[in-house]
Amino acid sequence: IIVDAIFGIGLNRPPADWVKRIIADLNTSDAFTLAVDIPSGLFMERAVEDREAVIQADYVLSFQSPKLVFFLPETGVFLNQWEVLDIGLDRTFLSQTETDFGLVGKNEVLAGYRPRPKFSHKGTYGHALVIGGSYGKMGAVVLAAQAALKAGSGLVSTYVPQCGYTIVQTAFPEGMTLTDTGERKLTDIDYALEPQGVGIGIGMGTDKATVNAFSNFLSKNKTPMVIDADAINILAKNKALLKEMPKGTVLTPHPKELQRLIGSWKDDFGKLKKARSFSKKYDCVLVIKGAHTLIVYQGKGYINVTGNPGMATAGSGDVLTGILTGLMAQGYPPLQATIFGVYLHGRAGDIQVEHTGYQALTASVIIEGIGPAFLDLFAPPEKQEVVANKEE
Repeated sequence: IIVDAIFGIGLNRPPADWVKRIIADLNTSDAFTLAVDIPSGLFMERAVEDREAVIQADYVLSFQSPKLVFFLPETGVFLNQWEVLDIGLDRTFLSQTETDFGLVGKNEVLAGYRPRPKFSHKGTYGHALVIGGSYGKMGAVVLAAQAALKAGSGLVSTYVPQCGYTIVQTAFPEGMTLTDTGERKLTDIDYALEPQGVGIGIGMGTDKATVNAFSNFLSKNKTPMVIDADAINILAKNKALLKEMPKGTVLTPHPKELQRLIGSWKDDFGKLKKARSFSKKYDCVLVIKGAHTLIVYQGKGYINVTGNPGMATAGSGDVLTGILTGLMAQGYPPLQATIFGVYLHGRAGDIQVEHTGYQALTASVIIEGIGPAFLDLFAPPEKQEVVANKEE
């Protein structure tokens, strides 16, 4: 066993060459490496300059709280698992101190959970509308709509091109389906419904007619929105449309879509800086998808603890869009809906992967895990299935 306590969180320059040689030697050892507080060589607030000068830790015992670098793709690779040690710092001070980033687990999610009253009906829980689809891409809409219903929305409707009518009605019998005037793509987004939450962009495509339809829709829509996939790509190419988004709009880009939206970055810290600036400028909730999905709003970041590599599969993002839309339709404020929805999405995947393994986990299976994920919120600790940094 190697106990790494060379440097702590105060490191502010690259290790000297002779220390780098020691670290490189330790990293080639077959011993189990336990790091104290943080793997030596990692900085707290900037990227690694020399990857060979950082300890590769099997386990980290971190003082009082985990560190941001544990959750970022470029720095999180230097540790496999972590555990927090309470060293007696004042809990009142810690709870009252504002931080730029917070960790979101079960307790944080439960604080915002809304129980269902006995005397209620489907109208009590809102109407979610999923807009999207094009020829050959109707499955995305089906997945999002199913997820919105599973997340608790009382009613779910879809708005799709005419070619999707039979598909959606057959695959999603619980929902209602409206069709566009376009046969194979969206050309005119117009409906008489009054939904409480709208999810748009999944499978939509970026045809010129669809871009115009989306632009016209943005100019008149005031309903809380979740914007995903092709709708994000349209915004990235037509930045003027960003000003048309309702306040609190939720954007859920994958890494490439995020890059198109906010511009390229040098490292993860540069990415976070750009994301926080973008979120403030357009008053939107920005979801940075990843192994630890990070939510940014009004300058603050929220790091999710659920999810696993099996969720890197086609349609998983469509399911997330549906969950968020369903929660917003129920009246959850955009930020709260996003924090709750990202947690549920990841927890559903964690529960289901226990039965499928990473490779066989699919978006449809994740949807089936939404119910168990809700139940897990209220399960006593000894009954919970714990899936944290699990290796296959």
